Amino acid sequence: MTIRYTINVLKFTFFIIILLILSFPANSELSVEEIIKGRKALFSKNYSTAKRVQAFSSSGKFDKAKKLMLEMSENYKKLLIMFPENTKDGFKTEALPAIWEDKKAFNDLMVQSSNNMIKLADTIETTEDLSSTIKSLMWGSCKACHNKYRAEH
Repeated sequence: MTIRYTINVLKFTFFIIILLILSFPANSELSVEEIIKGRKALFSKNYSTAKRVQAFSSSGKFDKAKKLMLEMSENYKKLLIMFPENTKDGFKTEALPAIWEDKKAFNDLMVQSSNNMIKLADTIETTEDLSSTIKSLMWGSCKACHNKYRAEH
């Protein structure tokens, strides 16, 4: 593990703590509908952004792709707080019970997905196999989540 990676993990952990403290103030609560629709929109946004990352990377527009990768990384961080206990059902959620049954594993996957996007942004220009790197770090994260935590549709 490199020092840079360790520093990024520490920054990320600090960011998440601050985000959790600030995201749900005691005097304002989002409705179940707002939370479920919000997380669905965020996952949808990450998917459309991933397609753009793929296109930009394939055409050598790495600066544009990196910006989007970092945006996706931030979105994964936001998702950590978007699965409270009262949002298991309703509003056409595709989230499976496995999320709440092992919340730590789900949260770890969101953290890993965020870190994968940072790693992808750091290595995209120097990788020897662009397609495999994108498949592993970006699409692999999507697949890992879908396979375990999303209902078939």
